[in-house]
Amino acid sequence: MKNLLTFLKYALLLGISGALMWYALRGQDLSRIGHYIRTANYFWLGLSLVVSTLGYLSRAYRWQMQLAASRTPAPFGKVYHAMMVGYLANLVLPRAGEVIRCSVLRRTSGVPVQVALGTVVTERVIDVLVLLGLLGGTLLLDFNTFWSFFNDKLLGGKADTIARNPLPLLIAGVIALVLLVVAGYTVLRNLERLRQHALFGKVVVFIEGLLAGILSIVKLDNKAAFLFHTFFTWLVYYLMDYWAFFCFPETYGLGAKAALAVLTFGAFGMAAPVAGGIGPFHVLVQGILLAYGMTKETGIAYALVVHGAQTLLVVLLGGISFVAVAAADKGSVVAEAEALADEPLTTE
Repeated sequence: MKNLLTFLKYALLLGISGALMWYALRGQDLSRIGHYIRTANYFWLGLSLVVSTLGYLSRAYRWQMQLAASRTPAPFGKVYHAMMVGYLANLVLPRAGEVIRCSVLRRTSGVPVQVALGTVVTERVIDVLVLLGLLGGTLLLDFNTFWSFFNDKLLGGKADTIARNPLPLLIAGVIALVLLVVAGYTVLRNLERLRQHALFGKVVVFIEGLLAGILSIVKLDNKAAFLFHTFFTWLVYYLMDYWAFFCFPETYGLGAKAALAVLTFGAFGMAAPVAGGIGPFHVLVQGILLAYGMTKETGIAYALVVHGAQTLLVVLLGGISFVAVAAADKGSVVAEAEALADEPLTTE
């Protein structure tokens, strides 16, 4: 039964990914998209991939710092290989890569899976905070562009109508607030009963692990280096998107603000629980480039080239790391990781 549910879950996610790709490509001139891809200037893309490799090394070093702060140090090479195997797994099994990389690290360096998961959760929390900051900055820097696109192209001017008559929106907000209060009151009334439920216990343990992971940052020996590598990682992401503009004559003139928008919304697409962000990334990036006056064909060609290049890089680097891990450990990392996936997150 469990295997069937797992199969259905991944089949559903694959279906969502395929549907979004169909949505991004429907009604477009495929030959024109192919022409854009064939004639792109791949020098800039190659440069971005070199820098991207440095970004992976920087991210692995940051993770090593977190592990050291959690009193479970591990060699840099093993930390890097575990991380890249996890990224490779995410291309096939959405979000399973986070557990798999922790399992790899346990097998190669003896780091407890729970401790490694706590650091990964902390890493994700930091990324979310950075991403929210980028989203706020993107909207503030180019608010008129996004408002015009959202109102005129997507809503057909309805947003202005709502702004002139906000009463229905206010009523909906009050109703939502009342429902939230009622839900909170219901939870408090039935708190003792909820504590006896296994799922509630897992949620509590997960939150405790999350908080413990966040607090572990305080124990870092070199906080400045940690902040530098966090900044450098996101700078690499930004440069990849910006330099990719130079691959196409149509996007050559897009500036720094457009690259920031692509980075921000593209990151939301990559965070979606589908294999490798396929579908959500392409739809969101295409939509952003539409907002900046590009055609749908240009937008999807740009998204396909950028995403495809990054995917190939992960396959290459992740494949090398997988071989390195397999050479040192002949056990099945994936099988163990799947068994650990249902375990509650703790930091003990």
